Amino acid sequence: MSSGKQRENLYLIGFMGCGKSAVARGFRSLYGMPVTEMDRQIEEQEGMSVSEIFKKKGEACFRSLETALLETLSGQCGLVVSCGGGVPLRRENVDLMRQGGRIVWLKAVPETILERVSRDDRRPVLRGKKNIKDISALMEERRPAYEAAADITIETDGKSIQQICGEILQEAGCGDCSGTGI
Repeated sequence: MSSGKQRENLYLIGFMGCGKSAVARGFRSLYGMPVTEMDRQIEEQEGMSVSEIFKKKGEACFRSLETALLETLSGQCGLVVSCGGGVPLRRENVDLMRQGGRIVWLKAVPETILERVSRDDRRPVLRGKKNIKDISALMEERRPAYEAAADITIETDGKSIQQICGEILQEAGCGDCSGTGI
């Protein structure tokens, strides 16, 4: 991964509740890497929550905001970017992420997802669908996009944040580096 070019970004993708935000925070605390939470950055920019953006401006507007943010981020280097769950559904987003770095698909089983999102009302795509059947169906619907986008795939079930970060660095060809080779 550190082949003499600028440090690449790590783009964390996956279904909501798979651990993207927690893993990004892990990279910040363990390796001092700068982190961008796409949903939080869009919320700050728009002055409203993701749920409010969906309700007032629609999902298409929100997806366009994600693409615009990725355009900005792809010009930076050495970031860990926690992407919203729908980011890889747009081909142009995948292209932007590929230009800027490596795409890491974090996976978890539906039961883990349900456990992690059960008390979180900030996820408009899951409104009224917080059950194993609906989560499984939506995960399966998105799976081909995640698979096609991913450079690296990491299972997160039953692992610590430190283990997951270490696996990502190893898969990225960075072994036991301190994160500076990304």
